[in-house]
Amino acid sequence: DEQETVYRCLESGAEDFVTKPINFMILAARINSALDRKYLLDREEEHLAKIESEKLKNEELLLNILPQPIAMRMKANEYLIADSVDNCSILFGDIVGFTPLSQALGAVKIVEILNKIFTEFDDYCEELGVEKIKTIGDNYMVACGVPTADSEHAIKTVAMGTKMMTFVNSLPLIQGHRISMRIGVHSGSAVAGVIGKKKFVYDLWGDAVNTAGRMESHGLPNEIHLSAVTAGLVGSAFDLKSRGPIEIKGIGSMETFFVQQAKS
Repeated sequence: DEQETVYRCLESGAEDFVTKPINFMILAARINSALDRKYLLDREEEHLAKIESEKLKNEELLLNILPQPIAMRMKANEYLIADSVDNCSILFGDIVGFTPLSQALGAVKIVEILNKIFTEFDDYCEELGVEKIKTIGDNYMVACGVPTADSEHAIKTVAMGTKMMTFVNSLPLIQGHRISMRIGVHSGSAVAGVIGKKKFVYDLWGDAVNTAGRMESHGLPNEIHLSAVTAGLVGSAFDLKSRGPIEIKGIGSMETFFVQQAKS
């Protein structure tokens, strides 16, 4: 008959109560009911923990596919992501002679070599704060200044190129052949966004991307080939050598530069 006590106990978290004199059948029924609730609560907590674990795995996978700011925007249900970027630098790096070499290698060896090289490049991206965009066969594409603006985008991108070149040149011979890289960099404006519904990808479009591709394809093995725009942006951070005006397919005559070495 102590209703105030019953109220305080229930308010504090008690699940149930019995009154004296105790009816043991009712007591047993209420204990069983409490145990059932405990069992269901435990199951619910386990289920919620599994959901949270899967959610974290999905988020980790999304961050491996997309830049973090873009992944966060997609999580916020922003399905059409397209941004105009005024200042960024784009790098293309191609492994010279890998296609004919791969014909002499088995599938496992090809994937093993590319995985070793590109995994190292991925680590450089994190170290320098540049964004890996994608790989196309044995071609590796990097950008800086997207999706987050960076005043040092050109310097960081060229630094990425020097690291890539140094690593590839340090690799041992593969079946008697030494592989090398041809790297091209250009800076300018671009459009960045996410395309696709399945296997979606964060990509870049525009003249700056095309010109960066031309810098790579018109470059030379073991050289980092820069447009005049990028050369002007890196300033004195690197020793550059003018290649003079050359004819670039689809663009015309351009003065371009080779990177000699980073200054200490």
